[in-house]
Amino acid sequence: MKAAPFEYVRVESVDEALNLLSLHGGDAKLIAGGQSLVPMMAMRLARPAVLVDIARLNELKESLVDGRFVTLGAGVRQRSVELDSTLYESLPLVRDALRWVGHIQTRTRGTVGGSLVHADPSAELPLAAVVLGATFRVRSLEEGERRIPASEFFLGPMFNALGEQECLIDIEWPVWSGPGVKTAFEEVAMRHGDFAMASAACQLQLDGDGVCRRAALGLGGVDGTPLAFPDISAGLEGYKVNQDIAREIAQACVARIQPASDVHADADYRRHLAGVLLTRVILQSAGLLHAEH
Repeated sequence: MKAAPFEYVRVESVDEALNLLSLHGGDAKLIAGGQSLVPMMAMRLARPAVLVDIARLNELKESLVDGRFVTLGAGVRQRSVELDSTLYESLPLVRDALRWVGHIQTRTRGTVGGSLVHADPSAELPLAAVVLGATFRVRSLEEGERRIPASEFFLGPMFNALGEQECLIDIEWPVWSGPGVKTAFEEVAMRHGDFAMASAACQLQLDGDGVCRRAALGLGGVDGTPLAFPDISAGLEGYKVNQDIAREIAQACVARIQPASDVHADADYRRHLAGVLLTRVILQSAGLLHAEH
C-alpha cells in the first residue's frame, strides 16, 4: 500500500510548526525521522492531511548535560546518542536500550522524540523513559509550555498525553550520580529489530561491598504501556543481589502485568518471558550474569 494524499510543509521554526498545528489540529502530523510515522501512513493506519516536517529545526536538536539531568531535544537522532561518550556515561540505560532499536540505518534517521511520541508499548526508549523517570517538555501556541512525567505520558498503545496542537520540545532524563551505577536491557523478538514480544530494563547502584543502594526496573511489550515498578524495585535496596532475590523481585513485577495474545506469542508466554528477562537484567546489573547481546 501507499500513503493517502497529503500536503507537505517543511518549516523553519518551532513557532511555524505550532502555527500549522493550531490551524489544522488533528489533521496535521509532525515528522522528523519518519521511521514510525511513514510505515503507518503506508499502511493507512495514519492519514494526516498535512505533514509538517520539523527535521531541520536546530532548536529540537540540542543536548545539555548538567550533572543532575541530561536534556535531549526531541529531534536528536538516536544514533547521535549512541555515539556520544558523554551521553553514554550519563545515561547508560538509554545507550543499552538503543542497541535494540531497529538497525543502524533506522537509528541514523530516527529521533529520540519520535520514538517516544509514537508510544509503542514494545518500544525501547519509552521503557527507558519510565524506568528512569524522564520528564517531557511540550509546547503549544494556546497553552504555552507544560511538563509531563513519563509515568503520565504513555496512555495506551500508540496513544500519548500530547494534545493535537502540542509539540514535544525536549526530554529531561535524571542522572544517577556517584560510582557503582550498572545497567542492563534485554528483549526477545522474532528477529533483531522487530517489535519485542517482551523487554526488560534495570538500573542499579551498588556500593563498594556490592550492596544495592538504589534500583529501578521496568517491563515493555507486556501491557498497553511500558511499566516501571518503583515500589517493588525498592525491595532490592539494602541487599546483595543473588538469584533468589532477583527471581522474587521479578515475579512480583510480573504479577502486575496484563499481557495480550497475538500471532507472535500468547499472554502466558509473554508473562513467562517477562519473568525470565527481568531476572536476567537484575543479575546482569549486579555483575552476576554476562549479557549475551
